[in-house]
Amino acid sequence: MSKIRWGIISTANIGIKRVIPAIQQSSNGEVAAIASRDLGRAQAVADELGIPKAYGSYEELIAADDIDAIYNPLPNSKHAKWSIACAEAGKPTLCEKPLASTAAEAQTMVNAFAERNIKFAEAFMYRFHPRTQKVKELIDDGVVGDVHMIASAFSFNIASEDNIRLSAELAGGALMDVGCYCINIMRHITGEEPDTCKAIARFGSETGVDERIVGVLGFPSGITGHLDASLRTYGRNWYEISGTAGRLLVETSFVPAADQPTVIQLWRDGKQDIVTLPAANQYTVMAEDFADAILSDRAPRYPGQDGVANMLVIDALLKSARESL
Repeated sequence: MSKIRWGIISTANIGIKRVIPAIQQSSNGEVAAIASRDLGRAQAVADELGIPKAYGSYEELIAADDIDAIYNPLPNSKHAKWSIACAEAGKPTLCEKPLASTAAEAQTMVNAFAERNIKFAEAFMYRFHPRTQKVKELIDDGVVGDVHMIASAFSFNIASEDNIRLSAELAGGALMDVGCYCINIMRHITGEEPDTCKAIARFGSETGVDERIVGVLGFPSGITGHLDASLRTYGRNWYEISGTAGRLLVETSFVPAADQPTVIQLWRDGKQDIVTLPAANQYTVMAEDFADAILSDRAPRYPGQDGVANMLVIDALLKSARESL
C-alpha cells in the first residue's frame, strides 16, 4: 500500500473541521469511510466532505475489510470501549485526547493493542508542529539555561450548556479538555513525570465537572510547573519556560493557524529575539506520522503509554482538587 485507508468513528466536530480535512491533505492517507449511530448524519457528512462510504454503526465500519486504520474522536468516556473494539478487530487506532476517563482505563486500552501488536497512539496534535519540536530543541540546547519553571494556560468560554465538555457522565471538564495540553507540554519539555500534583478547582453546581482549575506540578529535577484551565474564561492558549539565563514564550501554542507562520518569543541578556517557523498543519503531520508507522511497520512517534502517563497526572490533579473542597 502507498496510502492508508482511514475510517472515522463519529461525526464529532474535531473530526469534521480538523482531522478529516488534514487526512485528506496528507501524502499517505485517505478517508475511506465515516460512521455514526445515525446513518443519515453519517451520509450527510460523507457527502459534504467527499467521503466514499457512510455507515450507520461503528461496528460495521470497524469490521470493514477496506479500512486500514481508525480515528476515534468519540466523547472521552467512550474512548476505551470503541478503541478496544478496534484492537480486537485488528485495526490500528489514533484516539483523540485525553486517552480515556482514567489512567486505569487508558492502560487497558494500551494493553489491548500491545497484546495484539497493533499500532495505537493518542492524537495530541500540537506535539507534531515544527514549532513544538523547535522549542524542545532550544530548551535541550540550554537557550534559557537551567529550566526552573514552566507555566501554561488554556481556556475558552463554552458556547452552549449542552456541550459534552460539561457532562460528568461523558468525562468532561476543563482539565480533561484543555488542561491536558498544559500537563503534556510540561512532561514533553522536562522529559519527566511529576512527583507532586496539587490543584484547586471550581466544580459546576449543575454540571459536576471542573469548570475552572489551577494546578501545580513538581518534577524530580526540581522544575516546577503551574497550569490553569477553564471552560468559562476568556480565551488563552500559551506556555512559558523560564530558566537561569532567559525565558521563552509561545502564544497560540496548541492551536496555531495552519496557514500562517508561527513564532517563538525569547528573552536573554535583556533583549528579545523572535524565532519564526513556516506554516504547518499539525493535524496533517500527525496523521502522516501514524500512517507511516503502519506502512513502515515502525512505532508511532509517541507511544500510547505516554497517554497513560498524562492521564495519571490528570487523575492526581482531580483527586487533589476534590480533596481541597
